[in-house]
Amino acid sequence: MSRAEPIGAVLAGGRSQRMGGSKATADLGGRPLVAWPLEALRAVLEEVVVVAKRSTALPPLDVAVWVEPDEPLHPRAGIVHALERADGRAVLACAVDLPLVTPLLVSTIAHADGTIAVVPRAGGRLQPLLARYEPAALGALRAAPADEPLTATVEALGPSVLEIAEDEAFTNANTPEELAEIAQRIARR
Repeated sequence: MSRAEPIGAVLAGGRSQRMGGSKATADLGGRPLVAWPLEALRAVLEEVVVVAKRSTALPPLDVAVWVEPDEPLHPRAGIVHALERADGRAVLACAVDLPLVTPLLVSTIAHADGTIAVVPRAGGRLQPLLARYEPAALGALRAAPADEPLTATVEALGPSVLEIAEDEAFTNANTPEELAEIAQRIARR
């Protein structure tokens, strides 16, 4: 498997229907939501990009934006596109709506020994939207049925699973209410 440092890819191409607007630009603590996972990835990885659809509203960014195809509307599309653009390097994918991800967790995933993918399990569930994918995963990810849940596709890869005891980093913001709850957590720190 690839042992070069992975490329960090913040996946921002989702529909954001429950958020009522672009997740990437949603305000969290006076910063756009995309800034939070970007900061965690950049603390560990040399190269970080944002993967988004052409129609995704993004704030001004100082990283490259890789524009994924408009279809399919599936989180797997961003991972596939990142692997296609990564020049044979692994990709550490992180969903845009994971503002509590830490540099320590990113480093743990980025540098774990793994097979075709390294996927954390936290809260009893695989977390495929904060995981490292090797170039060898590309074919299976591309070939997965369009309507197959990402977790099922990733399980079929036979990934290396990292057991993560603390699941706070996997708290995602899908609604304005969840975003407000996360803002309160951050303010209490």
